[in-house]
Amino acid sequence: MSLTQNNPHEGGFYKAPDQPGQEQMDVTDFLGRVNLGSQQIRELTGLGAIDYIKLDEQGVTPGAIPSRGVMDDLCYGTGTTYLTGLSFGGMWGLMEGLRGHTPNFKLRLNTVLNSVTRRGPFIGNSCGVLALGYNGINGIIGTMRGRQDAINNITSGALIGAIFKSTAGIKTAAIASAICAATAGTWTFTKYYFFRHK
Repeated sequence: MSLTQNNPHEGGFYKAPDQPGQEQMDVTDFLGRVNLGSQQIRELTGLGAIDYIKLDEQGVTPGAIPSRGVMDDLCYGTGTTYLTGLSFGGMWGLMEGLRGHTPNFKLRLNTVLNSVTRRGPFIGNSCGVLALGYNGINGIIGTMRGRQDAINNITSGALIGAIFKSTAGIKTAAIASAICAATAGTWTFTKYYFFRHK
């Protein structure tokens, strides 16, 4: 049976055309007949009581970015770092493209677009992978140690830097490890001193 809409001048009711004489009903009439109280819902679900989702089971950690735990840090940290890297890389590509000397507007536009799409995704993806690894390792270390502190953050930064550049050789991996550990330490102490919850 298909439902069709009558003429809009008739009030916009819906009816089945193959059942003549059926009572026309609008939404308020239909909802007025529906009575779903807590007793009817319990009978429908077969449960003795209605369970509600409790959103405050886990405490929110105050700070620069309020967090409910490792998964929040993993999602928000990775996303914001990716977008920051994408924006930075896009601006770098834009400046690089505008520096070139091209004879006309179409070639300059093409140069700018090529530079933006080369630098932006490269920096964004690299930052996103680093943040994903950092937050994952930080969560694992925090779970193993039973607390979250600066040692976890700096160790996570050092490990992800070494892993990220591990295929480029020991010296490059050590430099990347030191840079990521210093960045993680700077971020940790910046959060502590400027964004601590009062």
